Amino acid sequence: MGNSAIGKKYVPASESRVYAIAALGQGLVYSCMSSYVTDFYMNVLALDAMFVIMLMLLARVWDAINDPLMGIIVDRHKTRRGRLRPYPVATCIPIAILTVLMFTKHLFGHDFSAGGVGNYVFVAVIYVIWGMVYTSSDVPFWSMPNLMTPNHKERAKIASYGRTVGGVGSAVTVALPYILGFIPALVSRQDFNDIKYPIMAISMAALGMPLFALSSFKVKERIDVPNATKRNPDEPSALNRIFHCKPLLLVVLAGILSFGRYMLQAAAPHVARYAGFYIGIDPATATLQQLNSNISKVGMIIQIATAIGMFGSMLVLPKLYEKFEYRTLMIGSCLGGAVAGVLALLVGWFTKNLFLCIPMFFIMSIPLGVINVVSGIMVFDCLDYMEYKTGYRDNALGSACQSFVNKLGNAFATVSIIAMYIVAHIDVKMLNAGPEKALELAKNLGPTQNFAMYSLVTLVPAVSLLLTAVPLFFYNYIGDKKKNVIAELAEMRRARGIKVEED
Repeated sequence: MGNSAIGKKYVPASESRVYAIAALGQGLVYSCMSSYVTDFYMNVLALDAMFVIMLMLLARVWDAINDPLMGIIVDRHKTRRGRLRPYPVATCIPIAILTVLMFTKHLFGHDFSAGGVGNYVFVAVIYVIWGMVYTSSDVPFWSMPNLMTPNHKERAKIASYGRTVGGVGSAVTVALPYILGFIPALVSRQDFNDIKYPIMAISMAALGMPLFALSSFKVKERIDVPNATKRNPDEPSALNRIFHCKPLLLVVLAGILSFGRYMLQAAAPHVARYAGFYIGIDPATATLQQLNSNISKVGMIIQIATAIGMFGSMLVLPKLYEKFEYRTLMIGSCLGGAVAGVLALLVGWFTKNLFLCIPMFFIMSIPLGVINVVSGIMVFDCLDYMEYKTGYRDNALGSACQSFVNKLGNAFATVSIIAMYIVAHIDVKMLNAGPEKALELAKNLGPTQNFAMYSLVTLVPAVSLLLTAVPLFFYNYIGDKKKNVIAELAEMRRARGIKVEED
């Protein structure tokens, strides 16, 4: 495989589309969990806030072990169907079942909101197992572009396309509860939250997982850089290679610091309920139906602005790759998003007009699209650099780093939401005490509590994005250095007899 392989296209358009459709299916289910599990746990099951915090943190500690372990397992084992392809189809049904169970309040006549140790154990076990099974499919799935083509530009486009279409799945899940909120027959019911989450979980799992499984049958692994099944004592371990790859560590650090990018989606339902924005109603005389409808309107405004900014950036990214370094795109979007977050905080708080904040929400969500896509492509580039330096390519372990960062970011976002409830002294258990108590809670929140909740989608993301840009200034795998490594890596592969399978 000589330098001619660098510019050659290997993947037909139909295969790229299948990979993107599979990402869409995965996005439907993952967003179902990440965007609403906190709201379901606290406002439907009425779980103790400290329990939810500890569950999220401990589950992420386990992920810190589970993700790299899964990456190592995938890199060291190859089946007759390939290294990566078996996992999506093997995990799609378990993930679907666990997703439905995660959003279950009543099962075989049992009410999981009734309290008791057994209910807490059930919730914790389902949540942790869901994360483990999801990891066993997520790590190999997002590693696939590495084996689909040796062309780094084609690889970037496939990954970008997949992330973009996968983001559409996230948007569908995010919008669905708000759409349900506009149905009068539902918003007038006391158990609206009890209904909307099972509907969402069942529909997203039933639609998403069959689409996700397509990648096991329609995606082709064309290149395989062999890794030893057992490590020679004189050679560095896979984890050692990761920790000595400076560009990769900087990308991972930036990803961890960017947890605030998830707040616009994850915190939207909480902000819609408690931030004190009202559209066309008087909170002093509002009925429960009017309150639920207002929550849907406020949440929808935030989510639509977020979706437009996120998908708009994703759609234009392939054009920008030719003009700007990945690092430049990341830094520029983060700094712009941070400024927009501060402006949204000031404008929204002093005017109480959410419509005036739409342009700021739009700009703030641009980094959400850029980081989701570009950071993954940068990880692929870092794996090129690692292979150039060591002769090994830990594809799945590298993707596990990205997977871990995404989960850790979602966990930090979730913990930030719950922590804000505690700091603002908002008793969410009142929501489960009947419609009168829910109305009383919404009407009696003070300005400080409203401000605290609104800061979840403004100040917290702004600070997070500002911090994200810092490690990226030290990322230097760009320009001529990157071009030289790519060219020399192609020659190294040719010398090792590594061939690319043709269609």
